[in-house]
Amino acid sequence: MTDLVSRSAPALAGPTFGLTKFLDPLRVPPVIRPHSWWHQDALTMTAVRTTTRLHSQLPATTVWAYDGHFPGPTVEVRSGRQLRVSWANEIAGKIPLVAVRAPIASAPQNSPGFRDPDGSLPAGVSLIDGVADLPAWTVVHLHGALTGGGNDGWAHNAVLRDAAQLAEYPNQQQATTLWYHDHAMAITRFTVHAGLAGTYLVRDEEEASLDLPSGAHEVPLMITDRNLDTDATGALTGQLLYKVPFVTTATGEVLHLPFTGPFTLVNGVIWPHLNVEARWYRFRVVNASNSRFYRLRLVDDETGAPLDHAVHQIGTDGGLLPAPAPLPSGGLTVAPAERADLLIDFSTLRGTRVRLTNTHPSAAPEPDVMQFRVENRERHDRFRLPKRLSTSYVRLHHGTTVPEEHDHVFVALVPPGSAGEGHPQMWELQEITDPEQIPTTLPAAGIVQLTDPATGRVRTFERVASLFDDTTSIFVDHGRWAVWNFVHLGGPAHPMHVHMSQFQALTRTAYPLDQATGAVAGFDVATGGTVAPLPVPGPGRPLDPQEEGWKDTYQVGAGEWLTIAGHFEGATGNFMYHCHILDHEDEGMMRPFVVMPAEAARFHVHRFGGGHHHGAT
Repeated sequence: MTDLVSRSAPALAGPTFGLTKFLDPLRVPPVIRPHSWWHQDALTMTAVRTTTRLHSQLPATTVWAYDGHFPGPTVEVRSGRQLRVSWANEIAGKIPLVAVRAPIASAPQNSPGFRDPDGSLPAGVSLIDGVADLPAWTVVHLHGALTGGGNDGWAHNAVLRDAAQLAEYPNQQQATTLWYHDHAMAITRFTVHAGLAGTYLVRDEEEASLDLPSGAHEVPLMITDRNLDTDATGALTGQLLYKVPFVTTATGEVLHLPFTGPFTLVNGVIWPHLNVEARWYRFRVVNASNSRFYRLRLVDDETGAPLDHAVHQIGTDGGLLPAPAPLPSGGLTVAPAERADLLIDFSTLRGTRVRLTNTHPSAAPEPDVMQFRVENRERHDRFRLPKRLSTSYVRLHHGTTVPEEHDHVFVALVPPGSAGEGHPQMWELQEITDPEQIPTTLPAAGIVQLTDPATGRVRTFERVASLFDDTTSIFVDHGRWAVWNFVHLGGPAHPMHVHMSQFQALTRTAYPLDQATGAVAGFDVATGGTVAPLPVPGPGRPLDPQEEGWKDTYQVGAGEWLTIAGHFEGATGNFMYHCHILDHEDEGMMRPFVVMPAEAARFHVHRFGGGHHHGAT
């Protein structure tokens, strides 16, 4: 069968590269409900090597997958009911990826294959050393879960084949969409790409009281992108291809860009379709792509006219919104690792075909994601969109719902090329409180001066950590609130994810950018520091209603200063925060932080002083 499919594979033509869009039905992963009538509070999830068809016109693709499914089974649990999971690693062989680097001009990332017809490598194209030798070394992170550091999927705690990672998830959080994925140190971009991801749903009584669409009318949509290799005839082989482009600057510096691929998959199927009844549906959307942003819109299949009126967002990363929110103008942007809980009313679209499409500027050559085929008959649907969703929701504000006594954490996101580094970087900043320690000549490497928006006071910060293995500098007392300040000094947008807590965005302000460098005006890229104190930032793009919900992953664009607040209660230990563009994470944009009881912290001797908070206010 594989040989027959390979011989009959269509030629690589147009933005679909010969594959027929919407040919295959959407696959829905199996559901595991450990908290059902038999009261099972433990389960084993086994990662294995298997094959799957990404498209019926393709040969089978080898992947790594939880319980043999790509994506993995959807786990449904009850809020407040602890679940113990043994994440067993039974994966045979090396990673099923061909990984290459290619000049973006001669071999763009959004095209399949990488070899010439005779099998030789074109000029500038090379295999990425070491990827083909990677063993199955895995550790699972339940993304968005409020769990202790020992269960969180610490990146160094990965296990090899025939071993298991044991984790306890208290599930002491409101109904929400979480997802699980591999988090192995330095190779997460490869292991997740190989297939190690799945959805995890928390249920509670507040959600149940809304009588939302359920059963066959509640569907997970895990969106990813992939690339595929080709054979000597140019036909797609089904082999996963991790092709990353690089550019060489005028100064000779080589800059690698994150992976994006030309094929969009939903639940492991390239451009699938779903037959739907003319009624309300609930879709649990997860962006599980390595780096691609999606700006999702529902459009008419024939005319392309937007159908935003039929779509309502009811939940974000951390749970239900207080009220349904319409899609933002132009579509809903979902960054890597973000989730969106959507309701679509197909009763207004009877007898039509509609497309979920990606209107983001970085969309693949073929922007469509999937197609819905709506039946042409009337249905009696008792569901009505509620005006109010979460009655337990409380909006956070400085000084009221966020107490005056809280910590501040400052993190600078700096552009490629800063202080000679080719990748974007993440700097932890510590304020210099001794005036004699402030450099007299600026710019100085790692020195960032900001004007405090609340007081107008100039604050001087120094870079104290950048790489994961640098000294830990962020310590938060258990039960304490912390406001994280992400100051983006230039470069690509970053989806910033902080483990262990759920957050709300407080403010988004912005600095003007230098058009020549793309960095914030006043930040010297070559030196890696500000030339003078940056002024008070101006108004940024407003927070959408979706961003006022509980979240754990936030989009931070160039020039933006985003503040988010979270309560660090319910768990302690070592945790991580990072950019969820997986290439950036693996290339250094990930750091640890520690949550510990205040009573113990007072005895802890570390570089920044025993018992002292990082930037406490």
